[in-house]
Amino acid sequence: MSNEKHPPRWRETIFRGWSAAQRTLGLKQPSQKLGMGAFPNGLGTTFRVWAPHASRVTVSGSFNNWSHERDALLSEGNGFWSGDVRRAAAGDQYKYIIHNKQSRLLRGDPYAREVDPLHRNSVIRTAVDRVQPEPPTWMTPWNRLVIYEMHIGTFNGATPDHPGTFDAAREKLPYLRDLGINAVEIMPIASFAGDYSWGYNPAHPFAVANPYGGPDAFHRFVDAAHQQGIAVILDVVYNHFGPQDLDLWQFDGWQQDGKGGIYFYNDWRSTTPWADTRPDYGRTEVRQYIRDNALMWFEEYAVDGLRWDATSYIRNVQGNDGDPGNDIAEGWNLLRWVNDEIDLRWPWTLSIAEDLRDSEAITKPTPEGGAGFDAQWDARFVHPIRAAIIAVDDDQRDMTAVAAAIQFRYPGDAFNRVIYTESHDEVANGKARVPEEIAPGQADTLFARQRSTLGAALVFTSPGIPMIFQGQEFLEDRWFDDHDPLEWSRAEKFAGLVNLYRNLIHLRRNEQG
Repeated sequence: MSNEKHPPRWRETIFRGWSAAQRTLGLKQPSQKLGMGAFPNGLGTTFRVWAPHASRVTVSGSFNNWSHERDALLSEGNGFWSGDVRRAAAGDQYKYIIHNKQSRLLRGDPYAREVDPLHRNSVIRTAVDRVQPEPPTWMTPWNRLVIYEMHIGTFNGATPDHPGTFDAAREKLPYLRDLGINAVEIMPIASFAGDYSWGYNPAHPFAVANPYGGPDAFHRFVDAAHQQGIAVILDVVYNHFGPQDLDLWQFDGWQQDGKGGIYFYNDWRSTTPWADTRPDYGRTEVRQYIRDNALMWFEEYAVDGLRWDATSYIRNVQGNDGDPGNDIAEGWNLLRWVNDEIDLRWPWTLSIAEDLRDSEAITKPTPEGGAGFDAQWDARFVHPIRAAIIAVDDDQRDMTAVAAAIQFRYPGDAFNRVIYTESHDEVANGKARVPEEIAPGQADTLFARQRSTLGAALVFTSPGIPMIFQGQEFLEDRWFDDHDPLEWSRAEKFAGLVNLYRNLIHLRRNEQG
């Protein structure tokens, strides 16, 4: 969401703890401007940060010679600290200095829209409200949607010492349009540690990864995609944060049992398969933080949808169904709350869950007790279909399971599911591209081509929203690796196969009527 806009609760809490007598005496007050993070206000910059266990907070930056004392923020009496700094302007770098007892902690801004790649300092940016006021032309009906999953770092333009960028990815958008793609689903772009990553280790959730070009380059990418009639769906990660380069960890110095502090659960619920950093979905300020982040992508970047990573681990500690002892009720309610707000403000956008537990409740509307997602990745399709096309002998193929995969649907709508044979998860972590699985080391063979294409034909002719993974259309081999860019020469080498995918996509979209 844009920095200047926040729910009405800010008006009620912003001066709590400040008496009328203090204001009458003219004592220095917290900022009267609304919003979180750092945002230019016309006369300087307003800073606001949540640090309930701090005894004192100052802001240090390029605007005050990195002084640790010169610009103090004032307590609002509710765990928030704020102040207006006249010298600070867009482009300046800064960090918060948080005092907790004898500790002095240097912390990046949790709401920072940009992070300096060299020093990991937060950067002041002027928020731009880019939200679409009405359904845009590029959001076709979901029953005509064809999704192309993309990893910016490997999609196009990577060099031996630098990953690909948004600007390089833009160059291939006409190719995707001609292929028939009308939606790209981008693997996470929130700032992460280092230059190479899948993106599922967000360190600064509000900042766009600098190796990909940063926030301005992402603006250009979204605009260019829309000009080509392609929607942009963004992958977001709220089941855990980090764990590397994570300023949120023990942010204001408080923690319990060596856990993560105010942004995280500090008990057995903190543990996830990726890190001990599950956000505390029951804490109002953390819920607000995740909600603000989800809405920011629509308001400031005009994306057309979100794909939530591993939602089963938001609603259950072990990621299971039928396991009430590990359920996280406040995580479930968070999903419902954010989806309701997105639906209210941008009802034409698409919310997708990667839940993979075959739960009908994920795509049920919230008034009916569901989580309110529009679609979910369908494990009931990908696993039996991959097994059938990879099997060597016919007697290893379960055609009953194939028929069930094609016919399955979540109640109410055939397009409540996203179906695929390749995704980033299905082509890595011990697994490989479908042609590679069919013929290890010989993915270019006719045998591998024919059977992998049969799988694609099932994707494009079965009920659901079809999705392919980058390079699938030109028989990309081996497996996905964030250091291994696509081999675009294969698009020429297998031009006939690319044309076959194009024909299948146009058939799927009924382009010829």
